Amino acid sequence: MLRFFYTLLSYLIQPLLLLMMYKRSLKQPSYGKRLPERYGFYGENPQPQPNGIVIHAASVGEVIAATPLVRAIQAKYPTLPITLTTVTPTGSDRVKAAFGEKVSHFYLPYDLPASIRRFLQFVQPKLFIVIETELWPNLIRQMNLNRIPFVIANARLSPRSAKRYSWIHSHVKNMLSEIRLILAQDHISADRYISLGFPPERLINTGNLKFDLEISQAQREQIKLTAAALNIQHRAVWVAGSTHEGEEKIILDAHQQLLEIYPDLVLILVPRHPERFNEVETLLKKMAIPYVKRSTREALNEETQVLFGDTMGEMMLLYGLAQIAFVGGSLVHHGGHNPLEPIAFELPVISGVHTFNFPEIFAKLRHVNGVLEIGSEVKNLVDAVAFLLAHPELQQKMSQAGFAVLRENQGALRRHLDLLSPYLEK
Repeated sequence: MLRFFYTLLSYLIQPLLLLMMYKRSLKQPSYGKRLPERYGFYGENPQPQPNGIVIHAASVGEVIAATPLVRAIQAKYPTLPITLTTVTPTGSDRVKAAFGEKVSHFYLPYDLPASIRRFLQFVQPKLFIVIETELWPNLIRQMNLNRIPFVIANARLSPRSAKRYSWIHSHVKNMLSEIRLILAQDHISADRYISLGFPPERLINTGNLKFDLEISQAQREQIKLTAAALNIQHRAVWVAGSTHEGEEKIILDAHQQLLEIYPDLVLILVPRHPERFNEVETLLKKMAIPYVKRSTREALNEETQVLFGDTMGEMMLLYGLAQIAFVGGSLVHHGGHNPLEPIAFELPVISGVHTFNFPEIFAKLRHVNGVLEIGSEVKNLVDAVAFLLAHPELQQKMSQAGFAVLRENQGALRRHLDLLSPYLEK
């Protein structure tokens, strides 16, 4: 009965969703494109080969987590067709940047039974893998009806989601019973799924795929070439990655104070969402800060203080250009972002205290002093960056402590691949 009302409501809110898409498209035109895909209509898109697999990675963070898994599957099963689905344009851009034409890519339709059926008829997969957390009742039901195993990889369940699901425990338990396998990223998420009624024998704590980051030699060469092209190879650089509203002003104020001590210092500022690029650029102009937009590929001159990261799919490259990293979403109550990306480059990481999106990772980093957590005042950020710049030996010690955590917790990729093999080989 609850599924019926959920489905009815899903159909009723479609006009509101289309209005929301229109409003978003005013700031980010890509939201107005490919709308038919969101209802399972794929037009002239080439149909994927049948009997492949679908990996759903909702947005950028999930695509990053899925990337090593996709590459490992491609290496072990080179003829297996892979379709990657997302729900955001930024996630779509990340898929295209990472894989090009090596995978099929579409938007996953809204959770409407007819749309999901059209999607399945178009793709005809033998396995559906969701990265992290996407519990869509009609999607799961349609997979079950079509006898397609539904697996959650690198599964996480936030306390907020667990609490909401507990309000409708019996209905959630029925939905979870249709999931074939859950590969949890930590024991906290594993316990939350079990408390909601998921069978423990079908749940395995594999560890977090995000630890299985590897920086290739090709990436390192590209970073060297980019540093030279930007004319920053001989300047001190710090990066503020995945920033949110309310953080950029703090960061830019801090940078201006740091320039009084280190006049040659460069800040790479990278907002999390492209629809905010214009807003952040307006702030740069208002503060009269000399900057260069990354999208122009223009080199910095001696007066340039900021490299504005207004491109998609280059976050790892921009982290690689820096010596110190601040990870955004943590000075405001957003919950933080993945600190392992800069740590993979052996950078010391600064973060605000709002890191509830990654509790286990930050707990491990705190335990070994592998992260420097600060308050939300400008002075806190100035002191943190200045301290690290003034003490290279402590910078090195901190970065190596974080890098050791990354190395010690790798292995989730191998465990995922082993547990998925029976489904991939069928």
